[in-house]
Amino acid sequence: MSIASSTDMARRSVPLPRKPFMLYALTLMTFMAASSVPTPLYRLYQESWGFPPSTLTAIFGAYVLSLLCALLTVGSLSDHVGRKPVLLAALVLEILSVVLFLIAAGPGGLVAARILQGFATGAAMGTLSAGLIDADQARASLFNSLAPLLGLAAGALGCSALVDFAPAPLHLVFLLLLAILTAELVAVILAPETAPRRPGALRSLWPRVHVPAGSRRDLASALPISIAGWALGGLYLSLIPTIVRHVTGSTMALTSGTVVAALASTGAVSILFARPHAPNRIIAVSAAMLALGVTATLAGVLAGSVAIMLAGTVVAGVGFGAGFLGALKTTLSNVSAADRAGLMSALLVVSYVAFSAPVMIAGVAIPIAGLVPTTVAYGTGTILLSLAALAAALRSAFSRRETTQ
Repeated sequence: MSIASSTDMARRSVPLPRKPFMLYALTLMTFMAASSVPTPLYRLYQESWGFPPSTLTAIFGAYVLSLLCALLTVGSLSDHVGRKPVLLAALVLEILSVVLFLIAAGPGGLVAARILQGFATGAAMGTLSAGLIDADQARASLFNSLAPLLGLAAGALGCSALVDFAPAPLHLVFLLLLAILTAELVAVILAPETAPRRPGALRSLWPRVHVPAGSRRDLASALPISIAGWALGGLYLSLIPTIVRHVTGSTMALTSGTVVAALASTGAVSILFARPHAPNRIIAVSAAMLALGVTATLAGVLAGSVAIMLAGTVVAGVGFGAGFLGALKTTLSNVSAADRAGLMSALLVVSYVAFSAPVMIAGVAIPIAGLVPTTVAYGTGTILLSLAALAAALRSAFSRRETTQ
């Protein structure tokens, strides 16, 4: 027997370490859950410190702007230094942000915590999304779209339940997050690396959006539905507790938490049903559902009915979740491993601009126009974006049909 064959047999006899697919998926869920945890707490913070809704949008905006800075600088760093170093740094920053939430004594403390949390989340998202593709490309699109929505729903609903039924509502949820994040930090330390190192790490930190030439057309076709969905998500994660309280008069966190969770959880379920279909078809149906659902939600706001709002949210959630899946499948289907994190970060940069910019504008408009008129204007803009996404998807389908004929 040759030395080469003996070496091959030895390699086969030693089990290779399992790639950490589920660890990456659960960690992605945790980051997104942590990002939605403050939403049910905003009412308590407002009552304790007496700040207006415009301050809420500033706190939310600080989170998203910090997240965007991370995506633009370290978004593709893991393509060069490996997934583990970037993910470990992101987990440490996330743990520090949770500590800041625990000791916050005013709006300034919340802004500081959200800034740190935003950077940690931005660093983690591109890394984890690319890591999921490294570990199992066949399941990556599903979990990259499913995990964030499940995390958002779990964070909003779980925190709401703790606020209404558990002691120390401003602290208990963060202590639980601290335990979970610490466990994930240890697990990532022990997990194998999934991406090789390659040159260019320092150059990759220069703020830029990295879109490979061969992926630009796919990204452009995915943007309209992604922008529409994440614009709606920004409204729900920032102002929906104030809107629900205005409509219903209820002070229970679980009421607004249920509405937020309905958007995210319905989106997660819709992903499972949309998964087998072609990306273009997913985007077209999602855009129509998003426009219909937001219309119903606005009708509920104007009628003062949380039931109608909830029904509209469920329909909009279908468009939100499946639309994000369609955008991911369209964007990441034909990209090399070396460009995955960078391209994912580019998609997320545009999505998070849509997630934050309308909310910041709404924060300025509310003291001038009022909460309900601003909400109606915001929703109308989202409907128009959804219709634009529908038109783009139908136009793309028509042009492809002509090409094949």
